[in-house]
Amino acid sequence: MKLLVIADPLVKFKIHKDSTYTMLVEASRRGYAIHTCEADTLRVKDGVVEAQVLPFALTATQAYGSWFAASEVQTVALRDFDAVIMRKDPPFDQQYLYNTHLLTLAEAQGAKVFNPGGTLREYNEKLSILKHPEFITPTLVAQQESDLRAFLNEHGDIILKPLDGMGGTGIFRVRDDDPNVGSIIETLTANGRQTIMAQRYLPAIKEGDKRILLIDGKPVDWCLARIPKAGETRGNLAAGGTGVARPLTDSDRAIAEALGPRLAAEGLLLVGLDVIGDKVTEINVTSPTCFREISDQSGIDVPALFIDALERHAA
Repeated sequence: MKLLVIADPLVKFKIHKDSTYTMLVEASRRGYAIHTCEADTLRVKDGVVEAQVLPFALTATQAYGSWFAASEVQTVALRDFDAVIMRKDPPFDQQYLYNTHLLTLAEAQGAKVFNPGGTLREYNEKLSILKHPEFITPTLVAQQESDLRAFLNEHGDIILKPLDGMGGTGIFRVRDDDPNVGSIIETLTANGRQTIMAQRYLPAIKEGDKRILLIDGKPVDWCLARIPKAGETRGNLAAGGTGVARPLTDSDRAIAEALGPRLAAEGLLLVGLDVIGDKVTEINVTSPTCFREISDQSGIDVPALFIDALERHAA
């Protein structure tokens, strides 16, 4: 199989934990011809979506920056690959949006892109939970300070977060007696010019912010509970949380089995549900992670499950 992965530069991969790296290892083990490109090399020339791609092979060296051996850069149409995996990390900014439009055009030309451009646009990782209100905590989306303060007054203890971040960036826990409420709201909303999300605080975060992986609509049997470090509200690994793999609870499985078929029907091959207690807080579709942590601690070969699904859809 001829595979293209759109991602950040290979030299920046943190291979001890990078999920994209585990995908590449499995693809290499199966004998794929693997290529990568950065999103900023996507272009349309003579009506065809193409990119500056780098063919490469994995080496026996596991050191950062030297785990791959690259060939010469080539210009290749996306439709000439058997599968294209979009793994560019957020933020989902204007440029990312443009890239999704190019991916949609490439799909019309015959490219098989996972996750597809249209679903990446439709499923904002914060806002998409609103499509499934039966699984979420009380939530407000607004940019006016008066609305956000009223929500805080109603619930007393809330989480405020931007709609385009990752890794816990910009997330605040705010109580009704917090003297910095005004400043936090002004900062996050850019003085009322930017929409943000507010959610009622979930005490179950102390037991972990669970990442449940859905592959082709089916849940991986174990999740990764990301436990906040002392004095923190955020469980994100990037914010210092500790990842502990656990079997799915009955509640986790019920949520995953309810949402999995819906999300798969939208064309989403890989999804990372974030669940606190029994509430879904985010639906991650851009570059869901935690493959390595779940695989290492559970013995489940998550990359193999993903590549199996990729082969089914690319066939």
